[in-house]
Amino acid sequence: MAKCDLCDKSVMTGHRISITRSQVSRRANHMWKPNVKKIRIIDNGAVKTINICTRCLRSNKVTRAL
Repeated sequence: MAKCDLCDKSVMTGHRISITRSQVSRRANHMWKPNVKKIRIIDNGAVKTINICTRCLRSNKVTRAL
């Protein structure tokens, strides 16, 4: 599913809490997905396609193939 191949960032789960009441009484299950893109990179001279999160892409952890 949504998972970065470099940093292994994946889906986080938790509760979405309703704040319409004064006491926290309503909770709903929620999943937060990372922003993962499928890009082509250069790895040891070969072009590969990997899934990478935008945090790793922005910090120049890979070299993109153009």
